[in-house]
Amino acid sequence: MTAEIDLETLKRVEQRVLWLAASIVHHANRVRPNPSGVKVGGHQASSASMVSLMTALYFAVLEAPDRVSVKPHASPVLHAINHLLGRLDAKYLTTLRQFGGLQSYPSRTKDPDPVDYSTGSVGLGATAPIWGALAHRYVAGHFDVARGGRQIALIGDAELDEGACWEAIADPMVARLGEVMWVVDLNRQSLDRVVPDIAAGRLAAMFEAAGWHTVMVKYGPRLAQRPDLRARIDAMPNEEYQRLLRSDAPDLRRRLEVDTDDLGDDDLLATFRDLGGHDLAGLIDGYRQADAVKDRPSVVFAYTIKGWSLPTEGHPANHSALLNHAQYREFAAKLGEDPDAPFQPLDGAAGELCRTVGERLRREPTPAVPTPTLPPDLGRKHTGKASTQQAFGRFFVDLTREAPAVADRVVTVSPDVGTSTNLGGWINKAGIWNPGDRIDWFADDTDTLVRWRESDHGRHIELGIAEVNLVGLLGELGATWSRDGQPLLPVGTIYDPFVSRALEPWSFGIYAGGQSILVGTPSGVTLGPEGGAHQSVITPSIGIEQPGCVAYEPAFGQDFEWCFLHALSQLGKPGGTSAYFRLSTRPIDQTHHTGTREEAIAGGYRLKRLERPRVIIAVMGALVPEALEAAAILEDAEVVCITSADLLFRSFQARSGFGDGNPDTLTALFPPGVPIVSLVDGHPHTLAFLGSPITCLGVQRFGQAGDILELYQHHEIDAESVVGAALDLLG
Repeated sequence: MTAEIDLETLKRVEQRVLWLAASIVHHANRVRPNPSGVKVGGHQASSASMVSLMTALYFAVLEAPDRVSVKPHASPVLHAINHLLGRLDAKYLTTLRQFGGLQSYPSRTKDPDPVDYSTGSVGLGATAPIWGALAHRYVAGHFDVARGGRQIALIGDAELDEGACWEAIADPMVARLGEVMWVVDLNRQSLDRVVPDIAAGRLAAMFEAAGWHTVMVKYGPRLAQRPDLRARIDAMPNEEYQRLLRSDAPDLRRRLEVDTDDLGDDDLLATFRDLGGHDLAGLIDGYRQADAVKDRPSVVFAYTIKGWSLPTEGHPANHSALLNHAQYREFAAKLGEDPDAPFQPLDGAAGELCRTVGERLRREPTPAVPTPTLPPDLGRKHTGKASTQQAFGRFFVDLTREAPAVADRVVTVSPDVGTSTNLGGWINKAGIWNPGDRIDWFADDTDTLVRWRESDHGRHIELGIAEVNLVGLLGELGATWSRDGQPLLPVGTIYDPFVSRALEPWSFGIYAGGQSILVGTPSGVTLGPEGGAHQSVITPSIGIEQPGCVAYEPAFGQDFEWCFLHALSQLGKPGGTSAYFRLSTRPIDQTHHTGTREEAIAGGYRLKRLERPRVIIAVMGALVPEALEAAAILEDAEVVCITSADLLFRSFQARSGFGDGNPDTLTALFPPGVPIVSLVDGHPHTLAFLGSPITCLGVQRFGQAGDILELYQHHEIDAESVVGAALDLLG
């Protein structure tokens, strides 16, 4: 914690932060030309409630190693503070939500000023510092990196409605992260309404039950001296308090039914509004209470007023309300600011404080260590019948043998499905990572196939059954190359049907700069015995459509090995990309494999080659046996084995001059005019772009339990259906 600070000087900084935050939004909406006429937007009220919390935190508490995740709608406050600290040029203050300017919500990859965590998807920015803390502990325990500081999340109370928050809070590993601190902006309002009833005590109890330390910053010094008013406020529901904020002094006296005759009108209004979340001294003390507890995470509940000091203060509809020109000038007069020159430098003692704090919080650039060079293959002969999930399980054991320096940077993560996705061999070799050693009570049990050794040296992280936590941690593990200078190669396993559940946080992690590999396995109706709810249909399309990611669905073990090594080589560096692998448990005869490494990592190859085919069967993943069986019946059909529909679609786009794919890949596999039957254990539109004429076979209905051959017939993706589709195309 920092040395004592002059509160009057800090209040002057607080006032300027409030003014700048409001002015950033005002300029974007009321001053800057808007040719489209579409509302630009911004959140002056949400920003105002955070001003005191962030002023106290940044100017009196933070140290350089600390990292902060800022509530999405308070992004103008972050940019105002960064400007005062000398980290954002004044020219950007007029560019909120402008192309190339300040983003709507804090973004690590798109904003021109330093942002520790991207936020915007509600609940995900709140949990990111938890996963950032785990990622830093992991990388610091395996490599030489500088010590990290506090991992802090600034969130709104309505954000605690999100399940992502409670999934993270409840994970047993989180209760040991003493460097984590959440600060809850308890303004009792969400987007459309006042949060019902009185929830703070219940929320605090839930945090404490999960092992967190709680701190309440409820009242300022005025209310601290008025137990009668405090008791009245404590007893009233949120809705009543918000309504009374809109009252003038006489109406407030009447409604309070408390003897306040000793207070003048202005004093009464000020005392009623004297909440702890706007008391700089109380906030600093609350932060220090949280910092004093080192063995568990802390949460600070700070009571605030949404729209604090604005004309829209406390109004239930103020969430997206914007000051008009008259209100803006009145606000300027109230603060002593110049509405015609809103972005003037801050001088005097307050300006000197900003310069001093800016220097204190300055971080030296972190040079990134390059990842070791990956081998083109691991020397394994893929023979017999095997599934791609089995190939995945063997991969890491082979990698440890053939490329140990690469394996040292691999970290695998699972939501309690590590062994069922074939990671047992790797877990036995690498061990389980945990922040502190734990006793393996089954170490002497001879029937235990997996040795569950937990220590801070392991390289597999097992979380509870919460897919959102899995991909949240993946995103932060995949960002250590830019945060700590040490790249990791994070790989997460998940049952493919649950990729959709994890989609938003996974996508947001990629947007925020996290580079990792997500493995969905097993997949499709090939999961026959599991039943319809566990048969993924849309995930191939998700892979194609996800920005910042390359999707693969190999059929053969050799293709998986080549593609996975290539995907690992794209992690942990500027311009790197994530990957998604859709795997299967269906064993396939490996002797049918004919492709080369270059073909596999480009997106596909001719599995059965003909000089002049009359029809092409384009197949992906587990349905290769059906494609080969159909081709044997048709005789003049060629089979193309697709390893990545994603890369082939990029080739399709590149032929028209769009994107960054290779325009020749698709043409080499699918000569113009040759009819195509596409076949995938997923939605048929996945491969509909391949050419014309085309018939697309796939799964369009929920599945059901049964033998996979029965299900293939039911969904018309069996060999007979392929033959029928080909004959129809040929007339």
